[in-house]
Order: sequence, then C-alpha cells, then structure tokens
Amino acid sequence: MVKNVVLLTIDALRKDRLGFYGNKRDLTPFMDSLEDKSLVFTRAQACGPYTQASFRGILTSSHFLDYGLEEELSLERTLISEPLQDAGITTAAFHSNLYLSDLVGWNRGWDVFYDSMDDDVDPQIPYIRGPDMIRKFKAWLSSHVTSGSKPFFAWLHFMDVHEPYVPERKYVELVNPSLSLSEAEMYHLFENTLLKRDVSDESKIMLLSQLYDIHVREMDAYVEEFFYILKNLDVLEETVVIITSDHGDEFNEHGGLSHDDKMYSELIDIPLLMFDPTRDKREICDMLVSNVDLPPTVLHLFDLEPEELFQGHSLLPCQSLLERGCYGEALYHEAGKGEDINKDIYFYREKDMKIIYRANLDAWEMYDLINDPGELENIIDTAPEAEKMKEMIKPRVRRWL
Repeated sequence: MVKNVVLLTIDALRKDRLGFYGNKRDLTPFMDSLEDKSLVFTRAQACGPYTQASFRGILTSSHFLDYGLEEELSLERTLISEPLQDAGITTAAFHSNLYLSDLVGWNRGWDVFYDSMDDDVDPQIPYIRGPDMIRKFKAWLSSHVTSGSKPFFAWLHFMDVHEPYVPERKYVELVNPSLSLSEAEMYHLFENTLLKRDVSDESKIMLLSQLYDIHVREMDAYVEEFFYILKNLDVLEETVVIITSDHGDEFNEHGGLSHDDKMYSELIDIPLLMFDPTRDKREICDMLVSNVDLPPTVLHLFDLEPEELFQGHSLLPCQSLLERGCYGEALYHEAGKGEDINKDIYFYREKDMKIIYRANLDAWEMYDLINDPGELENIIDTAPEAEKMKEMIKPRVRRWL
C-alpha cells in the first residue's frame, strides 16, 4: 500500500507532444525524466473528446451519457473522492474549470475543493494559471504535512495547455525564439481562426500549433515545480503520481480545430504515466486501456475494495490486464451553448481497430490504426470485423430514451 496518490490532469495535452511517446522536440524534458521510475501506457484512450465527456471516466469511472444529459453531475455517480473519504483518506482538489466546478456537482467527497469560481480571472485567459494553482496546492500540503501523517489523495487539473494559446515570452524563447507574435496577435489568432474553426489558411494553423507546443513546454515546467514541492516537503518518496490528460487538440487533421465532437486519435489517444518512486526501472504497458480505469486503479493503490458502480478495472499489475475494448461517447457542443443531445457520437476500439458512429446521420466509420494511423481511409464496407464491432455500440446508442 502506498501512502499518498496524486492525479495530475493536464487539459488538452496531446500524447504526441511528449518525448517518452517519441516526440523529438524536447518539449517535455522534465516529464520525460520521470520515465525511468514510471509505468507508461502506450495505448490509453479517453472516453470522450472534451472535458465534460472525458472527466466522467477520469473521476467517476463511468461514461458521459450513462444518466442522460445532466445539467449537474448525477448523484447516482460515485466520485473517486467519496470512497476515499469514507476510508479516512484526506482528499483535496485544485482546478479552474467551470465544467468541473461545485456549481455542477463535482465537489462531493473532497475535504478541500478549490475550483476558482469565486476568483477574478482575465476574461481573455479565463482560468487560474499553473503557478497560482501550485501555490495553492503548496499551502494546503504544507498545512497537511504539519498537522500529521494522514494519507492523502490530491487531484490537480491544469488548464495551461488549453486555448487560447497565449504563452509567456520566456517560454517562446525556449521553444521558438524566432516567433515574434505579440500577445494581441496570438489572441487574434484564437478569436478569428480557432474559435471560428477556420482551417482555410494553413499558415495560421501552423502558428496555432507552434503556440500550442510552447504551452506544452510551459506546462512541463509547472510539473517540475510541482514535483519539487513534493520533494521539498518530504512526501515524494511515499507518493505515486499519475499524469494524464482529458483529451487532445486538433490542428486540421480531420477538418477542424480545438476539441469538438470527434473520436479521432488526436483527441482520444491520451498520455498516461504512473510515477512510483519505489520503481528501479521503467515499465511499458501496451494493453488497450481507458481513463475509466483510473478510479479503480486509485482504490487499488490504497488497497481498498473495488467500488461497485465503477465500470473500469484497476491497471495494476499491468501484467494481469485482460484484453478489453474501449468505448467512448459525446454530443455536439459549443462553448457557452451547451450540448445538442440530437447529435450524438460513439466510438469503440478493440486492439487496433476503431469504429465510430454518428447517430443523427446514421453514419459509420471504421479504421485500421496500424495501417492507417491518421484515420483517413474508412473501411466500414470492407472490414470483416465491422458487423461485430457495430454490435458493441448499438446497445448504447440513445439509451437514455
């Protein structure tokens, strides 16, 4: 049994930007340095392509539409914080995302729950930045350590990779010093290209991607600062740290920008690293896993019994994992306008075959991710597995009706 567990979630962080997944641009030097003491999952999947859909998996081990279209998190869902708190483990959450706030019911089971909703934020950058989030965590952890040695579970969610892409100049200098855009020009790109999903100008998409990469480098520095706090307060050696994201971002791979109602790899393939200070070497897990498996894994780390309502399975030990498919779902959504329940989309993946269904169009897609990793050739009419995989999705389609 470990003493403490921390879940670090980084909003909109693409898997393909991390060095330990093969990126050669040195955008994540600190996170890459954790690999030697980590279990790294190479085929982790999000259960949805944006925050509201994916976080049902990350914190409640369930799927987005299990309880219909919720304005608030259903009381029938169990947050990972609830069984942990019941077991006497201190629970603390720090984030700055409206979709995960106490206003919509995500504050259950936390001894400390900070969601920034009462704070003033810049209307152009509408979230609390990483350094401020880390300071709040440090203040809480210092107090917790001083008050005793009770085990804790902490969840920190960072928004710094998320749009709008307006990185600080010092990180621009680290990654791309020749980039001379002012903050006003960066924000103009966000307002007039990204928000409008305008993919007509390839040079602007390239600029957005470059700014995104700079934010990834910035986020890596914040993760390093976070680990320094754990070390400085003498808790790192007894703490497992799980690092993942809720989804990625698109840069016109499939005709769009940001993260909308699509189920392609740029949004669904997520990084997942489990740092354990007691490890003496890295371990790679190539099994297909889902972020609905995270809450059962946290319970396992604390040596607690499985939660009946959790749909996922513990990822430990990885050698004992069974081959399972991964499933996800979402609705069309626009920021500030909510979701359209009439435009639902689903995916199911087994090994390296993925099937996607848009219910409102009655349209199916299927991809062989080994031979077509970019998901460009729809083989739904020729793949022998198509009918079997359709049957894995059909029972879930509009089941709330």
